Amino acid sequence: MNQELTFSSALNQALTLPGSIMEAYSAFHDYSIGNQLLALIQCQLRGIQPGPIKTFRAWQRHNRFVKKGERALTLCMPITYQRRSAKQDLAPGEIETDETFATSFVFKPRWFVLSQTHGEDFPLLATPEWNAEIALANLGITRVPFTDTDGNKQGYATGHEIAINPVAQLPNKTLLHETGHVVLGHTLEHTFVDSEQTPRNLREVEAEGVALVCCEALGFEGAEFCRGYIQSWLKTDSIPEASAKKILGAAQRILAAGRSDSEKAELN
Repeated sequence: MNQELTFSSALNQALTLPGSIMEAYSAFHDYSIGNQLLALIQCQLRGIQPGPIKTFRAWQRHNRFVKKGERALTLCMPITYQRRSAKQDLAPGEIETDETFATSFVFKPRWFVLSQTHGEDFPLLATPEWNAEIALANLGITRVPFTDTDGNKQGYATGHEIAINPVAQLPNKTLLHETGHVVLGHTLEHTFVDSEQTPRNLREVEAEGVALVCCEALGFEGAEFCRGYIQSWLKTDSIPEASAKKILGAAQRILAAGRSDSEKAELN
């Protein structure tokens, strides 16, 4: 895979290109948000029109065929395999193993967008509807009354609960930020005594990163404020790969949870 095609590079590019997340989400919404951004970057680099994306054989099933000379796009795909692990407390010279399944994620060039193919007309699917209350219910998050006496605070999250200031300037962005904290596991970190806690600057970057991805994908107000907030915590740094994966994974869960039909993404 090209060295530049990482989730970190995709997300950091989205920070500087307003509208790119929305373009990726509307063009590739059947795929995970991480793969949507990876696909968009490659389309932009090659001057390809973004659109529905499928493998070579999947396009054939729709009576469309990849044009000669077209190069496949690279996406991240899960690979499940069996592995063996030795049991503990075996007698000397005795070998006994258990077969277990494990999943790893690899980058493969196997996908083509609609504009790289020709054949029968292909119907374009509408972008799925999203509902905040359905999302919170599916995620097991409860929205509780805002009781903080600090009127400047926009919202807060504790455990599996969130509260949004009734006069919050950007209520959708705030809801997504606080939901991000919960889905990322930030609100439960203090309950695990021996675990390492995420530094505050990364917690804020990750939660606001989730808000940015979701706000722009859904067309909500506040994406420009998300970018400024993230940059204020990052300073001159970029979002590290580990945090980028967490942000995109949490955003994917929130976006999928808010679909009325609980539609799942094709790829993780």
